[in-house]
Amino acid sequence: MTDHGGEEQFALFGIPEEGDHEELNSPEPEPEPETMQHAETREEGPEHDADATEQEADTTVEAPELNPRPWESLPVTTDADGHAIVVTAEATYTPSGARLTGPVDSIEKLDKLLHWAALTPHGLTAQVWFVGIDSCAQLGWTIDPGSEDDVDDLEQLRQRAASELTEAIAATLPPLIAAGWELRGEPGFVVHLVRKVGKATQMVDLILEPYVWTYWNKDFGWGNRVGDMGILGNPTAGTYLPDDDQPAARELGRRLAWSVKHLDTLPGPTPARTGAAVLDKIRRERLRTGKGIVVTAGGPIPPIDGAPRGDFEPAAGWSRIPDTDDLDGATELVTIDQRAAYLASAGMLSFGYGRIRNLTGADAAAAAAADKPPFGIWRVTLPAAGQYALPAKLPLPHPAMLDDQPVQTWITTVSLEGLCAPIADGGMGLDLDDLDITEAWIYEEQGRALDKWAKILREARTVAVDTNDAAMKRFLGACYKGYVGRMVNPDMWTATRMQHHHQPLWRAAIMAHCRWRGRRVAMRIARETGRWPIRTMTDSWVYLVGEGQTLADDSDALGKMTLEKHVGLTDEMLLSFASAETTHDVRLAIAAAYGSPDEED
Repeated sequence: MTDHGGEEQFALFGIPEEGDHEELNSPEPEPEPETMQHAETREEGPEHDADATEQEADTTVEAPELNPRPWESLPVTTDADGHAIVVTAEATYTPSGARLTGPVDSIEKLDKLLHWAALTPHGLTAQVWFVGIDSCAQLGWTIDPGSEDDVDDLEQLRQRAASELTEAIAATLPPLIAAGWELRGEPGFVVHLVRKVGKATQMVDLILEPYVWTYWNKDFGWGNRVGDMGILGNPTAGTYLPDDDQPAARELGRRLAWSVKHLDTLPGPTPARTGAAVLDKIRRERLRTGKGIVVTAGGPIPPIDGAPRGDFEPAAGWSRIPDTDDLDGATELVTIDQRAAYLASAGMLSFGYGRIRNLTGADAAAAAAADKPPFGIWRVTLPAAGQYALPAKLPLPHPAMLDDQPVQTWITTVSLEGLCAPIADGGMGLDLDDLDITEAWIYEEQGRALDKWAKILREARTVAVDTNDAAMKRFLGACYKGYVGRMVNPDMWTATRMQHHHQPLWRAAIMAHCRWRGRRVAMRIARETGRWPIRTMTDSWVYLVGEGQTLADDSDALGKMTLEKHVGLTDEMLLSFASAETTHDVRLAIAAAYGSPDEED
């Protein structure tokens, strides 16, 4: 990188000539650092010139008295220092809290900061985070999209805001472009900047915390609910950054350092992108060492006839009307949930990659009959469920199955094995001949391509749980759910270096594995307690249980059933279940018992 010495280069911020980059980014610079918790108003830039009084220079601001949430009191490490900077309206800081410069109140100062800081990537591009609306306003990045009352649909407001933000940022960037920076893509809540430094390339992402809501995909909720906003947290769940800028900057710095320490990468702009970054770090290491599975290409769904609509392997979604046996002795409504279900399955399963081969007729049937069928998809005929002695109080073994007629469809290897598993283990007890396999697409190579990825996320989750760090625990959940969810969409991975993340059949296998595991648990619970579920949603199961009946597993392992929520049944609640005439009534009764805003909760 270029030399950072010289009084002229740093005059804009008043950075001392003798200070070098490493010292200024150190968590313990000399003299004692001004931290985010106790930031001074004394600035070293031109706004405090030589005529500024000693009294002005020594003015300090007391940090506000706060009642921080538990995770906000956790220690901040230096792991992200040198890779990210946090900017408030008053000053800039390392993630560990050391004060670097005064306010960034002009594009020229931003340019000087980017040159001087010489941030380096860690997993992802180096990052400069702007915290608080005032930090953005100082650079002219303000918008006025109007009020929610002005639009019929909140999405209209978001689109208007996103468009205004792009225009506001673009209007301020000419000085940066003139200074050698190149803008990649349209600017929004993330601004991607690139510049050449000799033969090297410096890349920096500017991330505007106040405007994260202007971006939408399925990682970020919209409508009347706001979803997980990546490392920033979830407003609805109470894990978003604190309201005040200084505590928010301190907590953001902690989270950035936490991500680098426990995930070995800076966080991505969305949870899914963070999940992908973790896998890419593993991939680069395996390419370097030549050890381990390296997936170099995407795995799109093969050119098949009769592809299922929507998810290739849909999640379970089912409910039934309770009978007198269900209500007899029932004292509590209980929902159990698989602990980190997608993460558990991702670490267990063997996934196909590389070359895929088409088999038909007897060849397809023979491949399915192997001791361990290869990873792939199979065209089968699901027999009519009514001719089998299946449990009446469980959903049919496969979402595409019908009670009164056969259905031809495609399934994954996971479902192939599940359908052939004994009924007592949640399966259907079928023989391969019962499925009439006519075609298959199978991978010649397969292995546990996500095992290390799952291990890193699992260990990070353990740290978050052990330290009562609800914010990072929820962030991790959004990362693996978001990443598995985005596997199906090629539009998420259009860049050549990202296309290996498009793996819809991996997602299908994970979804199927979670569904079959839930059925196996439901059969065990029925044997042990005599209780059957009245509702299932993805990896959760809802039960009416009696006094002292415990359904959750004792184990802390991922994939095991945990108690998600429960409520004691009143006479009114019991009456609601007893009088239910449709499955819709049942869902409404469940929602009312839990005090949920609607039946889907």
